Amino acid sequence: MNVEVVVVGAGPVGLATAVALRQRGHEVAVVDKLAAGANTSRAAVIHAGTMDALESLGVTKTLLASGLALPQFAIRDGDKLLAAFAFRDLQTSHPYTLTIPQTVTEAVLLERLEELGGSVLRPRSAVGLTQDADRAQVTLDTGEVINAQYVVAADGVRSTIRDLAGIAMPIGTPMLSASLIDVRIDGGLRTDEVTLYFAHQGVLVVAPFADGSFRLVAATPDAPEHPDVAYAQQLVAVRGPQSVRPTVTDIVWGSRFRVYERVADRYREGRVLLAGDAAHTHSPVGGQGMNLGLRDAVGLGRALSTAITSGDESELDAYVVQGRAEAVEVVALAHRLTRVANAPRALRPLRNLILGRVGRSASAKQRVAHRIAGLAGR
Repeated sequence: MNVEVVVVGAGPVGLATAVALRQRGHEVAVVDKLAAGANTSRAAVIHAGTMDALESLGVTKTLLASGLALPQFAIRDGDKLLAAFAFRDLQTSHPYTLTIPQTVTEAVLLERLEELGGSVLRPRSAVGLTQDADRAQVTLDTGEVINAQYVVAADGVRSTIRDLAGIAMPIGTPMLSASLIDVRIDGGLRTDEVTLYFAHQGVLVVAPFADGSFRLVAATPDAPEHPDVAYAQQLVAVRGPQSVRPTVTDIVWGSRFRVYERVADRYREGRVLLAGDAAHTHSPVGGQGMNLGLRDAVGLGRALSTAITSGDESELDAYVVQGRAEAVEVVALAHRLTRVANAPRALRPLRNLILGRVGRSASAKQRVAHRIAGLAGR
């Protein structure tokens, strides 16, 4: 098979890259090792800066219709509001954060790709990579060989293509362990914001979805692999609001994960370019992971199109340098948010005092909202 670009990985980042290329008329092969798209929600938030970027792919109206637009991110200590960061006054066409399960985001991007005449080859695993100055060849586990001008590694944090290309990703040590659970709850939780709750036992992030369910994220050293209703109820009871008692009625999906902070040594090796989790990974606090990856995809798709059409790789060079620099900044932001959220008990009164002062400063709140929304480069 001969194409202009082969994209390995059909998660949101790989699909968005393929859509960006197909819109510009390029021949793209997308391969993924799974027989079907993932059925778990994982990433759950799309920020304003990412929605602005996705405008060029023609998917924002469908995403907005499928998700829940929330006007603010708030930090609360039990029932006490410490700070609320509103998005309504930001310089964006999308002054909100959109909660939407990753499965839905993938489905919207796949539908758009198919509208443009594209498709995903499943199940196919990349097992080999060779390249020279002009072309690259990706060998699949079926024995098929795809010849392309460029290869995009969008195959996740354990990227095969990144490893085959010889690009190092620091191993690092886990920053923390956490539970991620989608639940149905009978009353008591806010449906108009993403909330970060502080408590003596630890933090709890709560994000409502359009279907009435909620995403819970909690840093905990003893996270079960398959959380049940009793476990989720305990998290909400001791870490969530105290004046009301939300009742967890059902587990939609749940998992545990370890948080690493890593950025690939470089974003390019010859004809191979990295995007998404293959290039960077960090704490989920602040909901930056998929957002950064989707912005990677839009920028990389545009840069690849220019390189293929004109032979000018200056945009690719800029993507490699600027994309990695942004990743380093986002990892640092997520690190700071995580450290603040999980401050030692002795420092928590001081943390809350400082956040309370931030919450009373309009300019400080605006700066924080700007960073969370992914608009720092504007």
